[in-house]
Amino acid sequence: MEEIMEAPLPGKILSVDVKAGSAVDEGDMICTLEAMKMENPILAPIKGTVKEIVVEAGSTVQTGDKIAVIES
Repeated sequence: MEEIMEAPLPGKILSVDVKAGSAVDEGDMICTLEAMKMENPILAPIKGTVKEIVVEAGSTVQTGDKIAVIES
């Protein structure tokens, strides 16, 4: 099963904490999104393996943009 993670709001990616192939648990940090001068942690919704990371530090995202794909 794949879980596609999307940006919850528009902003800038400050850091990416995982890479493709990384094992993650539910609640692990995937990346940090800056929006409205606040840092928002983007957390893994499921336990699994990161299949794809679409963003990198410095990327700008809009609401609904794909951030990552996690395979359980």
